[in-house]
Amino acid sequence: MRASVLVLAALPLLAGAPLAARQRPVELRPGMVITRSIRVAPKEYRLPAKASMDSAAIVIRGNDITVDFGGATMRGTAPGADPDQGTGVAIRVEGGRNVQLRNLRLRGYKIGILVRGTRNLTLERIDASDNWKPRLYSLIEHESLVDWLSYHQNEKDEWQRHGAGFYLTDVRGGTIRNNTVLRGMNGLLITRSDSLRIVENNFSFNSGLGVGLYRSSFNSILRNRLDYNVRGYSHGFYRRGQDSAALLMYEQSSSNVVAYNSATHSGDGLFVWAGQSTMDTGKGGVNDNLFFGNDFSYAPTNAMEATFSRNRFIANYANGSDHGLWGGYSYESTIAANCFQGNRIGIAIEHGQDNLIGVNRFYGDSLALYLWANPIEPSDWGYPKHRDTKSRDYRIEGNEFAGYKVLRQIVNTTGLVEARNDSAGAAPGPCVVPKLPPDLARLAPPGVGGSTAIPSSDLAKRPRSAIVVDEWGPYDWRSPKLWPVDSSRAVPLRLAVLGPAGRWRTVTRLGIEALSKTSGRMGDTVVVTPRANARGDWELELEWAGAAGTAPVRFRYGRYEPLEAWTAKFYAWSDSTDIRKLPGGVRDLPATQMLFERPLSRLDYQWYRPQVAGLPRDRWALEAETRVTLPAGEYTLRTISDDGIRVWVDGVLAIDNWDLHGSELDFVRLSAGTHRIRVEFFQVDGWTELRVEVLKGSR
Repeated sequence: MRASVLVLAALPLLAGAPLAARQRPVELRPGMVITRSIRVAPKEYRLPAKASMDSAAIVIRGNDITVDFGGATMRGTAPGADPDQGTGVAIRVEGGRNVQLRNLRLRGYKIGILVRGTRNLTLERIDASDNWKPRLYSLIEHESLVDWLSYHQNEKDEWQRHGAGFYLTDVRGGTIRNNTVLRGMNGLLITRSDSLRIVENNFSFNSGLGVGLYRSSFNSILRNRLDYNVRGYSHGFYRRGQDSAALLMYEQSSSNVVAYNSATHSGDGLFVWAGQSTMDTGKGGVNDNLFFGNDFSYAPTNAMEATFSRNRFIANYANGSDHGLWGGYSYESTIAANCFQGNRIGIAIEHGQDNLIGVNRFYGDSLALYLWANPIEPSDWGYPKHRDTKSRDYRIEGNEFAGYKVLRQIVNTTGLVEARNDSAGAAPGPCVVPKLPPDLARLAPPGVGGSTAIPSSDLAKRPRSAIVVDEWGPYDWRSPKLWPVDSSRAVPLRLAVLGPAGRWRTVTRLGIEALSKTSGRMGDTVVVTPRANARGDWELELEWAGAAGTAPVRFRYGRYEPLEAWTAKFYAWSDSTDIRKLPGGVRDLPATQMLFERPLSRLDYQWYRPQVAGLPRDRWALEAETRVTLPAGEYTLRTISDDGIRVWVDGVLAIDNWDLHGSELDFVRLSAGTHRIRVEFFQVDGWTELRVEVLKGSR
């Protein structure tokens, strides 16, 4: 379809009104190129986008353009489509200056708004929620390495593959204000951009980042809600974060002001990394940023992580996390007047230099302060080859330590100057940021509209256990949900009834022997006992009813594991019996190489050190066989492997990924009927991941 360039006819002028307000509303059309200020007719537009990032459903090009969408909705996919079906760009802004977009809803795209090379950009009151995000493969019991993120390279806009509500490249100046991106992968991603004012947005409940900066400096990020941007967490099982974060600042992003934000319950609250250029040369870093008065609490990993850089951390909350601050190789940094409460470690800094740790409060941390240097540093890092990396020269002054298990651990560190620290008392209660001494108080950035209050919600104040991550990312607590209290494999199984206030009742129960209750209130726990012959195939459906006038909502939880028990043989191999070079794979290994044979209820391994007794860490293999009987319908056999895997279905090779690789997915469709499944797998070294499962539907 040819692009439509919008040409505005002469219209009667309304004295004193902005140009866009003086015009008749315009309807959007596929491929439209907007070159003048307009008002958009407020309706829902079905505007699919091509997958290429070089095209868009709508293009805006020119100077001094204001587009008021009037509350219109642009939709790229049909309502109810899986989130990973979103493609392409809804709106692309190409260069220009003084471009303003406002009052719009975007749904079902890979990127909502992509801006390149614009000067003085305004994005205001735009809701880019529920756009693209990937399916996650981590389970309740253990993570999948497939889900780990990498934002380390973005010189060629590699970040675009991760999707975003808003993606800005080479933008100079402007305001991003009162926008919303919920339940996507990333909220706002910024590359090689500066002098932006990012204020009072809500970028929360995304499975990647709230805000991400790459080579972007002199920006102000004030009073935003950046909560629950997280993956890789299952309460009571693992806390990995998988490099998700509320705020990520990478690769020479310097002189930014970050103040008064709520950035809780994210993989990291703050994730600062100097960048590969610094790692290679020892020069530069993500330096001279001010982090003032934020709440970075309840992170599965680090409330604040800042490495290989020089920054100021003042008056922040860093509570209930694995580390309050992880500051590897930080130097000449100020860490002052912060609250560190209930962390495994309050502050941990390896190879730090010339840092001030002053007037902080450490309440109830297992280990309050840990400073050290490793005797051996990674040989493939350029950084320690170009810089002095001794752990040395700290000023530790005026801090309050209370309720800790261990006060401090100092290893291979010299030049400590300590004064006026108090470590005598028990924790007096919730930590409150101390009154700032004058030299710190004058660093406080101006608020937004006179307010310096953190825009905290009730969910931001909950403990870390409020994080629930399913196959589509973090749960936002706005809709009802059933979720296991313990392992999903427990029998009987306890399910928490989560969600907004209201009542629930049972609608259907398939393959279930007994329920502890059939109705109740939200917040209940329901105990499910599946029938003995249906433990691999059962489902419970409930209905939620809220306040008067709200529509009831049905929600469900179940299991589908149709594979019968496996018979598995485990082998060791060596250079002389390299399984990768044997034409017959596992079956060509000498019988003497077999370690043991055993039945398995499932093929599901993920570890760094073997969790099967008698299995070596490196260079092992297995052959496993089972059957599956499937009723009428569509099915998918899915594997995750690190390293090599082959799968035969009814004697036919269906998956052949027989090489050294990190965790990868493979799929094959299955038809109804009974099938014989045979799997061969080998592990070389490092991490192991192997999962074989059958799913309903075509994936």
